[in-house]
Amino acid sequence: MRTNVRARCLIFCCLCAAACLSSSALGSPQPTAAAPCAGSAWHSFNFWLGEWDVFDAQTGTKEAHARIESILGGCAIHEIYDGVSGGKGESLSSWDDAHQVWRQYWVSGKGQIVSIEGTLQNGAIVLTGAEEGTHAPDLVRGIWKPENGAVRETALRSTDNGRTWKPWFDLIFRRSTAANAPSRSEVRPTIARGTAADQ
Repeated sequence: MRTNVRARCLIFCCLCAAACLSSSALGSPQPTAAAPCAGSAWHSFNFWLGEWDVFDAQTGTKEAHARIESILGGCAIHEIYDGVSGGKGESLSSWDDAHQVWRQYWVSGKGQIVSIEGTLQNGAIVLTGAEEGTHAPDLVRGIWKPENGAVRETALRSTDNGRTWKPWFDLIFRRSTAANAPSRSEVRPTIARGTAADQ
């Protein structure tokens, strides 16, 4: 009889211990998987995000309105560029973690295609690659750099495979005011940037 009582007590104690362990496991916070694009490199281009009025850096002439958005959970940056002269375009930029470079693909309403890649250099995103679509391939280089709350985008073009470079355009993105920022429905797709003369 005493043996049975002891056995029952032992079983009861084991069951209680198991229940306590199970309860503790359920009550403890479970580790959450890191977001796919949470690393700092994915966000090194975030200074470009926002609603912008775009001006020619040399003349001060307004050239466009641009909306730059983070999409796909921070895995890409979408640009919608609406030129005042009617030129439009859109770009998609993303960090390629496997190759440790930023990649941008830009298409304009005139069929211009720019595919560039590069890295963060001295606080600026510097991307270089081919411009195609409407003429013989050229090389282009775009440089985006934050300046006193604005962003300056400078572009160069090479027609001799990178041996020499000539200025293409020089733009300043300034934070747009609510009064002159178009609604989403008013902004149409855009992608090859440039001044009104280029468009």
